[in-house]
Amino acid sequence: MYEIWLAANIVWEIAMDAWPALAAAAVAWLILVLAAARQPRPWAAALRPAVLLAAVGLLLAFLAVPSLTRSSLGELRYWVDWANLLAIAAGAGAAVLAFAWPLLAMRGRRA
Repeated sequence: MYEIWLAANIVWEIAMDAWPALAAAAVAWLILVLAAARQPRPWAAALRPAVLLAAVGLLLAFLAVPSLTRSSLGELRYWVDWANLLAIAAGAGAAVLAFAWPLLAMRGRRA
């Protein structure tokens, strides 16, 4: 349990350092969603390609994050390391999904 609490504290501290970028991304996402919601859009049709893009983002993050932190997949020996890597990759995939879905919906034909 201590390892999970430690990981949560580390994530919080990183978020506090990066809050301007996180806030800018949140505002950009909100503007994007509002722009896409102004007119009827094919949201359902855009979901499948957005999920596929998110899966690609998750996979790329899963493979890239260890080398970006000067580590490797071979050095992940403890279950908490794997859980953290999977959580980071899932967060990257969720971010890709959050931006790709409205963008793909705007690209499609109007409903």
